[in-house]
Amino acid sequence: MTTSYRPLNRLRALWAEDRCALGAIATIPSVQVVQMLAAAGLDFIIIDMEHGPIGPAEAHAMIAATQGTPLVPLVRVAATQAWYAKVPLDLGAMGVCFPLISTRADAEAAVRAVRYPPAGERAWGPFYAPPRWGLSPRDYQDRADAEVLAIATIEHQAALATIDEVVAVPGLDLAFIGPGDLATSLGHRGRAEHPDVQAAAGRLEAAIRRSKVVLGGVAPQPEQAMAMIARGYRALVVGFDWSLLQRGVAAAIAGVPRQNGSRRA
Repeated sequence: MTTSYRPLNRLRALWAEDRCALGAIATIPSVQVVQMLAAAGLDFIIIDMEHGPIGPAEAHAMIAATQGTPLVPLVRVAATQAWYAKVPLDLGAMGVCFPLISTRADAEAAVRAVRYPPAGERAWGPFYAPPRWGLSPRDYQDRADAEVLAIATIEHQAALATIDEVVAVPGLDLAFIGPGDLATSLGHRGRAEHPDVQAAAGRLEAAIRRSKVVLGGVAPQPEQAMAMIARGYRALVVGFDWSLLQRGVAAAIAGVPRQNGSRRA
């Protein structure tokens, strides 16, 4: 009797069921923040080694803190080169998010960076990933290529002309549309809601939906998330750790007077 393959990477299992994964980007180098995000019910976390003050030691602690929880640890790196992805993967990350993917060559480099030879150019050295995954070193190496996610961030106007070629690359798993850098590249820095940015995002969205690549995006409000899920998004970032903290504090103090209104003059 043949046993069906069970993905270790929970995100692959969610997508196989046509469900949307919800996550957050972590920029604060904190195990405690990771634990709270896991307890809140998120599906994935993107540990930000591109813009956040997070080094390898902090990333390792944050990845390890997801063990025993449903939270899938992903890492965002600063460039699409294999050596940027090597350390996060060896620390146990279940996927690597590469920035500014605008050409087929960029996407091919991203895929090669997370796969062992002969499929890619990932170097050997998984000392800490196997225990995070609950596998022996040999089993980890046998399964890593099928489990680790190659993730592209589509965030520059140059990708508008090449997006069909990008998402046709074999082995590319997920493509996030990054509204911040997309707006900047279009001359509307800090204005992702600008009609030009929204139109560009719509073109990228349609192309990714036509492909086999999972469509990802950013949805800080529940209404926006529901609309995007209806349009085919299957991975949504609901906020950064710092923005979620700010929003929580703002909600806690909203409407609370700084002075006792019943106090007589």
